[in-house]
Amino acid sequence: MVSRVLYRDGLMLVIDKPAGFAVHRGPKGGASLEDHFDGLRFGLPRPPALAHRLDRDTSGCLVLGRHRKALAQLGRLFKSGAVAKVYWAVVEGSPADDEGTIALPLGRLDASRGWWMKHDPRGQPAVTKWQVCGRASGSAGGLTWLALQPVTGRTHQLRVHCAEMGWPIVGDTIYGGAPRAGGPTLHLHAREVGVPLYKNRDPIHVVAPVPEHMREALTRCGWTADAQAAE
Repeated sequence: MVSRVLYRDGLMLVIDKPAGFAVHRGPKGGASLEDHFDGLRFGLPRPPALAHRLDRDTSGCLVLGRHRKALAQLGRLFKSGAVAKVYWAVVEGSPADDEGTIALPLGRLDASRGWWMKHDPRGQPAVTKWQVCGRASGSAGGLTWLALQPVTGRTHQLRVHCAEMGWPIVGDTIYGGAPRAGGPTLHLHAREVGVPLYKNRDPIHVVAPVPEHMREALTRCGWTADAQAAE
């Protein structure tokens, strides 16, 4: 886990979360990313704690507070929407435009489905800004690389919004119809965070490298490994 630390100071850590790991124990228990936080104390008496959440299959920037006061401050920043977040996704299909805003309220699918969500006109407001970064061409068509900026932070917001627009995220077994076994890992990556943690300073900007499981699809859409190496 130490090798996945992208940023560290006295208040905050940002780690590169791998896809396929729950960030915390569910109601039925089981292993989680939190089990490894003790190795991230870096001299403090207690391990860091989660300042926000990422889905099990979402990779990328995950922010941790290093002590109780820092965690409270980070919590306020996330709750107020002050933390800038950019996700990269590869979706099936091709949006007609190059950018736009999705404003579709979300609600629980039903009580038996836990955190599964759906578009519900009576639900909580949910807004996502999106921009096309690249499109696959030729025989590799049918995929689009998007930068997604969640203005609100609803559960599964990006996944539901993309699916509702007709371009589900590659590997989405819940909202996109991807197979539960043998299919691709979810192609959703928390690429950047900007955290205004200190007064009179620019926000702390952290970028997570592209995960291995998304490289092939992103390359089809115009991303190059050389671009990442230059960052």
